[in-house]
Amino acid sequence: MQAELALQRDRQNMGRRYVEVFRCRKQDYYHAVAAEVNYEGIYDNDFHESSPASSSRSTKRFGDKDQMEYTEILKLRGLPFSVSKSKIVEFFGEFEVSEDRVLIACRPDGKATGEAYVEFASAEEAKRAMCKDKMMIGSRYVELFPSTPDEARRAESRSRQ
Repeated sequence: MQAELALQRDRQNMGRRYVEVFRCRKQDYYHAVAAEVNYEGIYDNDFHESSPASSSRSTKRFGDKDQMEYTEILKLRGLPFSVSKSKIVEFFGEFEVSEDRVLIACRPDGKATGEAYVEFASAEEAKRAMCKDKMMIGSRYVELFPSTPDEARRAESRSRQ
């Protein structure tokens, strides 16, 4: 019952922070909590990604993006809410990306979610573009993730509602 209420908060703001809520198994939850407690024995946030220890922790928690299966689509997260398609194309300057291959995700009220989907010429090119992971657009660092055409279409349909 409470899990269903929590899932209704997916892709909303808590104060000034945007949150995503995912369904998971209890075992996944316990593993995530144990990983946090085992890392220096405290609950840690993700604001200190500069040290080698936190970098390896990040790899453990989110999986090695190099080992993930790639399609021609990358998901960008952490974008400034005011980002434009041209700014995203500029961000991927050395890659073949055009504005008509960029989808900026929006909430039903039209406000940006801070996420976007970019289609590259091939899965290999998308994988090469991962070199931009955690680089800056404006004052925000942008995380990149492999995505799928289905996920991009779902985001596009949510943006039109």
